[in-house]
Amino acid sequence: MKKDIDSSSLAEVVDRILDKGIVIDAYVRVSLVGIELLAIDARVVIASVNTWLRYAAAVGLTELQHDF
Repeated sequence: MKKDIDSSSLAEVVDRILDKGIVIDAYVRVSLVGIELLAIDARVVIASVNTWLRYAAAVGLTELQHDF
């Protein structure tokens, strides 16, 4: 049975996003006559807990640090 690549269900798309993860990085600046009125720097990460833990372990974010 051959599956058409263009016909993906919403569940398959969500499953792929949660499995691989997605990062949206945005920087928005609103200024008027050279005066900055608003600046937004945002990073949105969408991933499953398992995907995040694998990434965090790879970059060393899972180690607890105590300053005693």
